[in-house]
Amino acid sequence: MAHRRRLVWFVVLAAAQGVGAQARSPGELVWAWHVTIAPAWFDPAEAPAQITPFGLLYALHDALVRPMPGERMGNSLAESWSESPDGLVYEFTLRPGLRFHNGDPCTAEDVKFSFDR
Repeated sequence: MAHRRRLVWFVVLAAAQGVGAQARSPGELVWAWHVTIAPAWFDPAEAPAQITPFGLLYALHDALVRPMPGERMGNSLAESWSESPDGLVYEFTLRPGLRFHNGDPCTAEDVKFSFDR
């Protein structure tokens, strides 16, 4: 019976792969995430502390620094940063030419506003 269930799932999954399939160029990756999105998930200050909203925020927003493969923290909006010996003060240098989605420049004041918010 378990073998038959596995076979049914395999057929269902194989059929689902073909639904809406389009020809893709070699090396192209399509990533789909099927969830119902809550409006609060678009705002980092309002999103609940759960993995699904964090995944959406990770895809939409950039951070000063973020965990990267093989690194504890890697560059993102920050080109570089330094930490005081006591670990209480951080100084960030933003990458040049940063822009918002509408083309406006992203400045240190914008980063401070988001952090203070």
